[in-house]
Amino acid sequence: MGPNVTATTEPLAGQSATVVGAGFGGLATACYLADAGADVTVLERHDRPGGHANRIEDGGFTFDTGPSWYLMPDVFERFFGHFDRDPGDYYDLVRLDPHYRVLWKGGADGEIADSVDMRPDMDHNRRVFRSYEAGADDALDEYLAEAEHTYEVGMERFVYEDRQRLRDFLDPEVVRSARGLTFLGSMQDHVADYFEHPKLRQLMQYTLVFLGGSPYNTPALYNLMSHVDFELGVYYPDGGVYSVVEGMVELAEELGVEIRTGLEVTGLAGEPDGVAVTTADGTAATDLAVANANLAHVDRDLLPDGTRETRRGYWENRTYAPSAYMLYLGVEGDVSPLEHHTLVLPEDWEPHFRSIFEEPRWPTDPAYYVNVPSVTDDSVAPDGHHAVVVLVPIAPGLDDDEPAREQFREQVLSDLARHAGVDLRDRIVVEHEACVSEFARRYDDPEGTALGLAHTLRQTGPLRPGHRSSAVDGLYYTGSFTTPGIGVPMCLISGQHAADAVVDDM
Repeated sequence: MGPNVTATTEPLAGQSATVVGAGFGGLATACYLADAGADVTVLERHDRPGGHANRIEDGGFTFDTGPSWYLMPDVFERFFGHFDRDPGDYYDLVRLDPHYRVLWKGGADGEIADSVDMRPDMDHNRRVFRSYEAGADDALDEYLAEAEHTYEVGMERFVYEDRQRLRDFLDPEVVRSARGLTFLGSMQDHVADYFEHPKLRQLMQYTLVFLGGSPYNTPALYNLMSHVDFELGVYYPDGGVYSVVEGMVELAEELGVEIRTGLEVTGLAGEPDGVAVTTADGTAATDLAVANANLAHVDRDLLPDGTRETRRGYWENRTYAPSAYMLYLGVEGDVSPLEHHTLVLPEDWEPHFRSIFEEPRWPTDPAYYVNVPSVTDDSVAPDGHHAVVVLVPIAPGLDDDEPAREQFREQVLSDLARHAGVDLRDRIVVEHEACVSEFARRYDDPEGTALGLAHTLRQTGPLRPGHRSSAVDGLYYTGSFTTPGIGVPMCLISGQHAADAVVDDM
């Protein structure tokens, strides 16, 4: 619970608030603002809430279009707990076992070279690590102890508390609690201090894709993700992650929030008594506005001419998280050995990351993720079928014209048949696709990034955009482009930070 937005006071009573965008950040902000007494309206350009976290329903299949991993359950419990609710009031969770499967390439055609399952059973995981490298089980314990400490200190001091200025980090109490944390250096170098085997290093670093980074450009501070992965668990909300969106919509409406869909905001401007919000219905005044639309889009397209949040060229010089080539496939028959979450990795994944961040191009030997929620939830596919989502991280800004996409589709499905031993090509009964162009067109994401600003050292903490507009009084920001960053849990916390900023300023 933030220092200002509390369940027992209504500091925003009588204030009108408009939230632009009904993604996780926007819905969270709306809930906090309504709980603080504001009269809140959420405007969503698409036909239903969720933003990137949406749903495709076709032919009896149900696909999450965006996030599909439910991590950091403590953050969801904290969010709903603020309103004296529990996640279980809105959706049911299943802890996955295995948490995920990793298939490594390199075998003969149609054969898996190597595979491991990571499970809730830590003794099993220790045995897996020891099987690759003598003493790696003890190294895993040491690494996870450090990751747990980083998580606890990092969340309490640098995530739940919104420290948007460098001088905020000089607080003596913060300095004391941060001793021993590794802020500098890359995750690649940090993990190399513990493990020699390249496959073990990959197991400790694959979660960086959730942060929109790579082992080579993400600060070592994010070793905390291993605590999230191994010790907090991987869960699945029945019906998919969109069930969480539906739960948050239900909560928001219980708190008095009005959600209007199919209404695009085309302008935001300051006025003497608040903010003018322009839509197809005209221009309406609100005491305050919070944009969950990405900050780059607001800065370039929604603010009045001559009004900018950033210096010219700022957005062109950011490091964006990957875009994605995504296939949503309704497949007939068995899809073994794919699990609910499966990672298909080359033993050397550096060329793939280089093709994202250094030399943008379509990867020749891709690392990718396959989500098969129907392994756990038979409601998302007809009997005898599976819902399969393939996600390949790719460089933002790539030219994804039809020939390029068709060629890459064949490459990925062939790769899956060759290295994972499952050929889907002749069994696909439903198919949808998304890539750079869809993220750019549907969400106005710069360069078609699928996630936002990458968590590089220069785009972390106070070096990331904050929640207050410097251009328009009464305008605020929330979501993955702001602090604390990328991912559903971070967007929930971003919503609290934005609401706290509003209350502070009021």
